[in-house]
Amino acid sequence: MDCVGLPCDVAIFGGGAAGLWTLDVLVARGLSTVLLESDRLGGGQTVCAQGIIHGGMKYTLNGILSGSAAALRGMPDHWRACLAGRREPHLTATRVRADHCYLWRTGSARSRLGMIGARIGLRSKPQPVPAGQRPEPLASCPGVARIAEPVIDPVSLVNELGRRHHRCIMKVDATQGIAMDHDRGRVTSIMLSAPGGGDRCRIEPGTVVLTAGAGNADLAAMAGIGRAVPQQQRPLHMLMMRGGLPELNGHCVDGARTRVTITSDTDTAGRRVWQIGGQIAEDGVEMDSQTLVRHGAAEIRAVLPDLDLGGVEWGTYRIERVEAAGGGRPDDVSVTAVHNVVVAWPTKLALVPRLARRITELVPGPTQTGHAVAPDGWPRPGLAKPPWETQEQWSSDA
Repeated sequence: MDCVGLPCDVAIFGGGAAGLWTLDVLVARGLSTVLLESDRLGGGQTVCAQGIIHGGMKYTLNGILSGSAAALRGMPDHWRACLAGRREPHLTATRVRADHCYLWRTGSARSRLGMIGARIGLRSKPQPVPAGQRPEPLASCPGVARIAEPVIDPVSLVNELGRRHHRCIMKVDATQGIAMDHDRGRVTSIMLSAPGGGDRCRIEPGTVVLTAGAGNADLAAMAGIGRAVPQQQRPLHMLMMRGGLPELNGHCVDGARTRVTITSDTDTAGRRVWQIGGQIAEDGVEMDSQTLVRHGAAEIRAVLPDLDLGGVEWGTYRIERVEAAGGGRPDDVSVTAVHNVVVAWPTKLALVPRLARRITELVPGPTQTGHAVAPDGWPRPGLAKPPWETQEQWSSDA
């Protein structure tokens, strides 16, 4: 099957949270938009994220309202409105794992100072939790607070947005199936091949939006603007636990850092699963999986001394955070327009709505009539699975 031409206002590359949210906003504005994904919706950074809608707490632990904290502090309210159906996009089918997170400290003086710093400049300040109202794992911790940072299931977010717009989402062959034509620095057409060969389609977009994470580099090179939008990768080595664990979502603070960040879910076998990030995932970059498991078990015993680790299994996974180049972690979203190509990175899941708004500000109004619809029979991408469902090696030896 050959598609002679598919005119559209916007072609988005990348079917993670950033691309799908941007697709929803552009379609709502009346722009004829297609989204192109080479793997599975949400694959990579989105489904590997812990799902916390940060409000900036972890970036105020030194007592200063940082740029990151300022960018994030309105995000929980924004997401809550979407999750409740009070604001577009309506995300009433997105699963909320928890309405809030806990913040706790150890007995060290440095940890106590971090709890004090977390109150600086936030819209939703941590609220102390009396001893009798604390989750069981935090019962004997010296300081526990509740903070209004909801935790969502990223897979259900991607599923909801993807199902809403499935008719304009296409799966493409990333290795040999994309070719871009240029005219005086502008992308004029994109020739696509479906996975497995055979079907081909030429798209004629007014604007090209790149939200493909690590894939942005190759796509920008195809568009002839690679040098204008350098990117960087900052690795994480995340820890996972599964077994007879209690539900827990929150951060243990230690000075100006989050020593561990824990989020909870349940796998398809009904086991509780913990994703563990924070400083432990930064430190784990230089460790192999077995070393990280031993280090992580020691850290969990230190920050949750009441937790019974009997029968728990351990796993790890690596993920690259991909962002605009700049050395350290960017404070905010990164959006760069070169000719008719917009290259974007959200930096954090919580900032995806902010990213989509910035992108739409750079996209001209509609020129096509009606919605863009993928050719009949063109393959659609499936839905990615969370890391604990694809992890094959689990260890009970910590």
